[in-house]
Amino acid sequence: MSAPFAKLPNWAEYGLIPLINLVVAFVISGLVVVFAGENPFKAAYLMVSGAFGSGEGIGYTLFYATNFIFAGLAVAVAFHAGLFNIGVEGQAYIGGIGVATAALAFDTTLPWYLVFPLAIAGSAIMGALWALIPAWLQAYRGSHIVITTIMFNYISYSLMLWMLIHVYKPMGSMAAQSRTFGEGGQLPKLDWLLGIFGLSNGNSPFNLSFLLALLAAFLVWMLIWRSRLGYEIRTLGNSSGAARYAGISEKKIIIVTMLISGGLAGLLAINSIMGDQFRIQQEFVSGAGFVGIAVALMGRSHPVGIILASVLFGMLYQGGAEIAFDMPNISRDMIVIIQGLVILFAGALENMFRPAITSAFIRMSNRGADSAAQAGV
Repeated sequence: MSAPFAKLPNWAEYGLIPLINLVVAFVISGLVVVFAGENPFKAAYLMVSGAFGSGEGIGYTLFYATNFIFAGLAVAVAFHAGLFNIGVEGQAYIGGIGVATAALAFDTTLPWYLVFPLAIAGSAIMGALWALIPAWLQAYRGSHIVITTIMFNYISYSLMLWMLIHVYKPMGSMAAQSRTFGEGGQLPKLDWLLGIFGLSNGNSPFNLSFLLALLAAFLVWMLIWRSRLGYEIRTLGNSSGAARYAGISEKKIIIVTMLISGGLAGLLAINSIMGDQFRIQQEFVSGAGFVGIAVALMGRSHPVGIILASVLFGMLYQGGAEIAFDMPNISRDMIVIIQGLVILFAGALENMFRPAITSAFIRMSNRGADSAAQAGV
């Protein structure tokens, strides 16, 4: 095996490489800040303090992270089966139909703790059904999952707009959105959770769906590493030939994996619709589905790594808003550039430094072996 593809220690694979990618992304981001005529160290301070310097800032950071956890888990489950689900954005939109339907139907007759499980079931089912069609096309017609899921994203946007105008919009309203949910359709905020640490949630929309995201991460860990189905998923992802030799149905695993992935993507809708906006409207996903790809890559498709990467991207979103507010020379568009650089190095260029790092480890290992041999002589 050539050196660039040799096996690295786990601490280097899951810690060192993501850290190097992140440092390079922030160094280049610092150059962008310098180019804008601002102090990069001040910008870094504002980003960290804006995201973690107050209870309200932490609340916003974790609110954004909740969306990214669901999206990252959805992408990661598909990754383990060797599938690239780029349709998380669209599956989350369609999942919103399940959330809104449950909330609008029962928000005035049932308490939130009864509407919440209905919204969970509705969003997961709708997201899974939207992922089923690309999965079936991949399994039975050989259509590439990347192409079909991208196409279904655009279909979901149009379908959601049609639903907003013709189904959810109240009579006489001009805005493409539903009515505001009653108390039964509004999730409680997690003031008590931050209160344990003596922090105030303030006006942030940090809500109960964060705990649902953590539960989903634990269940994904159980599925992938502690179940027979997870073993079959990972076997297919590592080698389709080995999976067929072991008697694993490739078509079945593709469809089941995409159903799980789509269901996780659908859950993303709960955070914004029932936890923040208390209505369904356009752009409630706000690109979180695409950020989930970078989150899954940076987190090495492991739930713990996904949670940490999601908090990082939550920091970028909340801290970026703080920078744009306090540094007039840095516009919101430049914040998007900084976020994009992190996504670029965490995602598309995640293996850029791997050959050099692997070669360095091989050289150190060889020197260690030579020293041991000389000592033995």
